[in-house]
Amino acid sequence: MKERRKAERLKELNEITISVTSEENNIPKKKFLYNYSNDISVIGANIQSNILLPVDTLLKIDFKLKTLVEQITALGKVKWIKVLIEDKSYKAGVEFVDTPEEAVNKLKFYITQIRRLHRTDKKSSFLKCFFLFFQFIQYFNP
Repeated sequence: MKERRKAERLKELNEITISVTSEENNIPKKKFLYNYSNDISVIGANIQSNILLPVDTLLKIDFKLKTLVEQITALGKVKWIKVLIEDKSYKAGVEFVDTPEEAVNKLKFYITQIRRLHRTDKKSSFLKCFFLFFQFIQYFNP
C-alpha cells in the first residue's frame, strides 16, 4: 500500500492536554487530561483519548514532548476516529490547522533532532536529553 502521508511522522508517546474549541458537537469546552499522542509530524498527530471526539471537532493541543522544557501548542481538526474500547478509549487522527509558524518550526526541529539522536544511539540517554535541550535553546534563543 502506498504511503499517503504528506510528512514523516515520529512514532513517540507524549503526554498531551486537549481543549475542545468547537462550538458544536455537544462537547464541553474544557481541558481534558490523561491523553497522549502516538505519533506526531509537522502537519498532524495521532492521539488517544478517553473522550469521543467527532470528526471536524476543533482542538487546541498542548504537547509535553519528552526532551523539551517548554510545551508546544497546536490547533487541529479531527479527521478520523477509531473506537478502541467502547465508551472508554478512542484514537483520532488530527490535522493541524492555523498553527503558528513558531510551533511548526519547533515541531520540525524536535522531530529532526530526535531522529538524529536515534541514529547515534551510542550516547547515554542523559547525554541525548542534554544535547537536545542545548540545541533547542541555541535554535530558538539566538
